[in-house]
Amino acid sequence: MSETSAGPDANGAGGFKKVLRGLDMTLFTVCAILVIDQLAASAAIGAQSVFWWIFTMILFFIPYGLITAELGSTYPDQGGIYAWVRRAFGPKWGGRTAWLWWINVALWQPSVFILFAGIFATLFIPGLPLWWQIGIAVVLTWLVAWINIIALDVGKWVPNVGAVFKVAIMLTIGIGGFVYASQHGVANELTLESMAPSWGATLAFLPVIVYNFMGFELMSGAGAEMKNPARDVPLAIVVSGVLIAAFYLLGTIGILIALPMDEINLVEGIIDTLRQLLGDSGAGQAAVYVLGIMALYTFVANMVTWTLGANRSAAEAANEGALPTMFEKLHPVHKTPASAAIVTAVVTTVVIVIYGFMAADAEDLFWTLFAFSSVVFLLPYLLMFAAFLRLRTIDADRPRAYRVPGGNSTAWVLSLVCMAFIVQAIVFFIYIPGEFDWNYALSIVAGVVATLIVGEVLIRMGKKV
Repeated sequence: MSETSAGPDANGAGGFKKVLRGLDMTLFTVCAILVIDQLAASAAIGAQSVFWWIFTMILFFIPYGLITAELGSTYPDQGGIYAWVRRAFGPKWGGRTAWLWWINVALWQPSVFILFAGIFATLFIPGLPLWWQIGIAVVLTWLVAWINIIALDVGKWVPNVGAVFKVAIMLTIGIGGFVYASQHGVANELTLESMAPSWGATLAFLPVIVYNFMGFELMSGAGAEMKNPARDVPLAIVVSGVLIAAFYLLGTIGILIALPMDEINLVEGIIDTLRQLLGDSGAGQAAVYVLGIMALYTFVANMVTWTLGANRSAAEAANEGALPTMFEKLHPVHKTPASAAIVTAVVTTVVIVIYGFMAADAEDLFWTLFAFSSVVFLLPYLLMFAAFLRLRTIDADRPRAYRVPGGNSTAWVLSLVCMAFIVQAIVFFIYIPGEFDWNYALSIVAGVVATLIVGEVLIRMGKKV
């Protein structure tokens, strides 16, 4: 476990070069959490999505950020969430966390790149066959693997630029929406009455809002590569959290102003919105293409961000014997998780091809992959919040540069509320009120169970577990 005793410019334990500054960590977090490719899915809830954004922001996003700020600044260990759970519950639970954390990215990455291909086709080649789209997704998968392997002080610029592009797109959609409304009116009624929450089929999209807020802990996967985590982790979480919340609300409202709810397409929603807001003029269409290309870049940047964190967690777990050695090998010069990155790309490629045979079109493929990987993705957070509580008990005397205010009673309340949000998100990814599909639900559950079984096998293949 790497500690913070090294100087700010020194190499950390294991020879990791300390290259992440506070600004890098803020941009990294914005790029990780501000997810353009899920904005249309959350807007598809309708005007009440504004209520759910604010509700989830207050009761989940803020407590989750506070808890992660304490963990990340107190335990700046390489591997992040894996290392925290290992400290709290031992190597087997650490291995399970690292496995779920890593495999969810390999399973989620196909849906993101299929979405990339769908938007690419909408912009440049309408009607592009599904298998051509799958080919694009495979190429992008291996590009991301290569970026994972090069030096972090070079690779970090991919998410840094991605964060700037995401902000530009959100501002265009949000501000453009209000300008459009002043000239043409709104496509959906946005009143207190229409924003009031309702129950039923719309709950199928509610977990997407929880999902869209996840990722504060991701930068801590490179804890040993941070210059000053005790100072920078809490600050980066506060700054990025404010920006993310504001831009999510702005972007969602912009889509709802521009597009009727029944016309919001999960794959093409962003481009449809931009076309509606920017108009049919030559300048407007040129702006759509520029922003569309920026959106496509952010999909790649997003996967770079998540794989940088997940592959580091898997590599650290393998190094400590909690996962097999196939994840362990680092690049000899850059100390980047080379073997984990390659294994991720192999798994992602296989999943993309398999789902190519199973899905009728890009939207079916996107949602099936997204729901399955999301359930796997959310499970480690239950362990992370439990680890936070346990470390408060078994390591109470450890100096904490930042501490969640309110004492242990508040820590318990916030953690349990966060766990409740995670559980409801998992349930509603599987169970869709009003239109429950047993085949869909069973396929998701079977996939998750199979993932857990494979993880147990791999953990037992580790050197020290």
